[in-house]
Amino acid sequence: MPELNGADSEAIAANFAALRGDIARLSDSISTLARHQGDAASAAVGTAIDTAKGKLTQAANSAQGQAMSVSADFERRISANPLTAVLIAAGVGVTLGLMTKSR
Repeated sequence: MPELNGADSEAIAANFAALRGDIARLSDSISTLARHQGDAASAAVGTAIDTAKGKLTQAANSAQGQAMSVSADFERRISANPLTAVLIAAGVGVTLGLMTKSR
């Protein structure tokens, strides 16, 4: 094995020091990149959740509006034909009573 002189030894030490510095900078860069990727992913999830909340709210409002419309329509029909409504209710009651009657 060849002997290393002082200059070679100092050059190797300098190269190792430079390599350690490069590795430290690379580690910092990877850490920063991972942090930015995490922030971007978090923002994307937040946006998706906000969008889903908005769509769910719209769907709930639409369903509520439709239910109110159906309810108002039933009230109008009952007011227009009260005897028919009473006969239908009685028929439903009798049918349910017969179905639940113990044998």
